[in-house]
Amino acid sequence: MKVAIVGASGAVGQEFLRILEQRKFPLDELVLFGSQRSAGTTYSFRGKDHEVKLLQHNDDFKDIDIAFVSAGGGTSKEFADTITKHGTVMIDNSSAFRMDEDVPLVVPEVNAEDALKRPRNIIANPNCTTIMMVVVLKPIDDLSRIKRVRISSYQSASGAGAAAMAELQQQYKELVETGSVKTVSKFPHQLAYNVIPQIDVFMDNGYTKEEMKMFNETRKIMHSDVKTSATCVRVSSLRSHSESVWLETERPLSVEEVRQAIAAAPGCVVKDDPTQASYPMPLESAGHDDIYVGRIRKDLADDNGMTLWLTGDQIRKGAALNAVQIAEYLIKVGNVK
Repeated sequence: MKVAIVGASGAVGQEFLRILEQRKFPLDELVLFGSQRSAGTTYSFRGKDHEVKLLQHNDDFKDIDIAFVSAGGGTSKEFADTITKHGTVMIDNSSAFRMDEDVPLVVPEVNAEDALKRPRNIIANPNCTTIMMVVVLKPIDDLSRIKRVRISSYQSASGAGAAAMAELQQQYKELVETGSVKTVSKFPHQLAYNVIPQIDVFMDNGYTKEEMKMFNETRKIMHSDVKTSATCVRVSSLRSHSESVWLETERPLSVEEVRQAIAAAPGCVVKDDPTQASYPMPLESAGHDDIYVGRIRKDLADDNGMTLWLTGDQIRKGAALNAVQIAEYLIKVGNVK
């Protein structure tokens, strides 16, 4: 098994390295690719140094079985044919192909089998907030079909990449040292001591692109006509996203049956004891694989409604881990080139 990481120097690329090593992913050879800026950089994997190669239009992917790609949508579109032309399975972390009809959009806990039908040998990794939410929605939808979902997200700096995380840290440093922030480039406003109700660009309908991703991707992953309405907010935590979720099902569900279903679902952990102020928080979910769920309660405004809170590591399950789990599934069922 020969595996490549495209975009090895980025936050998600670095997480790929950690996860592949932690999970003892069954690879025999690892090849790292990057831009002109990162080519030549060396990273350690399983005690051996690996030098980043320059990503080019050539035959470097001829013998590679699986390529994890996290280098931005433009790079994914430009190099997709180069990566896949010899049969390499491209698992893409950008938004470039997510809504293409001939590209499966996969969260293994929800629709792993979709990864088996990939006419272009491309599998898309969904948006981070969508991944985290559908992992939790799936066991509820199995109890009773979910008709509507409303979400407010609380998304950390990590969602905008390593440079954005560094900017948030720099802003707090500047506030401590000078009392004011001078560095604002990765976000439209100062993020330190602030929340910004905008992630990505605004669309004509007043929703942001991030919010529309949640609407469209949820339906494709769950093979459902479920309607979602989201407000996505950037908050000043460093890592891990959270979501407050209101959902409406076809029949009324009890808190206990929802709690039990989520607790038994793969990739979910219930932490929900209000008497002990026990509920999930991003500070605790950072660095972990599962999605943590709490504050499970009946919706006071809807007899068929349920409300819950979830949090998970955006760089892990929201990005790199989900892609690695897709690859693990393909290996398990013998569906790699």
